[in-house]
Amino acid sequence: MPEITKPRGLRIGDASRVTGLHIETIRYYERIGLVAETERSRGGYRIYSPDHIRRLSFIRRARELGFAMDEIRTLGDLMHDDRPACADVQMVASRHLADIRRKIADMQRIEATLDGLVAKCGRGDRSDCAVIDALTVAPGKTAAGAS
Repeated sequence: MPEITKPRGLRIGDASRVTGLHIETIRYYERIGLVAETERSRGGYRIYSPDHIRRLSFIRRARELGFAMDEIRTLGDLMHDDRPACADVQMVASRHLADIRRKIADMQRIEATLDGLVAKCGRGDRSDCAVIDALTVAPGKTAAGAS
């Protein structure tokens, strides 16, 4: 009788638990080509190799750091080069860092604006509400210049 061998690797539920990704997210990454297609068991189940698990974990962590899918694809491709140039990886990461810093600066400006508006807001009289005034002013005009 021939020996039945168990495929090496994890089924999708186990891959989900190990990587912290939802099953549908794993399928999506496979569908868009961020993760190589898996082998299938005799029963038709996807089987995730250690390389798949490493790639899925890499994608999860990159997403946690805010990298966009195209950036993750680029980094993943660089990771699989025979000799990835750290300078290429650094360029992608540096651009992402600059984008994060721009977003932080934007959020700090928003915070300062809202902080000032909240501090000016009246205590119950809607006609004296700086927040409502600021939100209803026509573009290009200030609340003080609105009539």
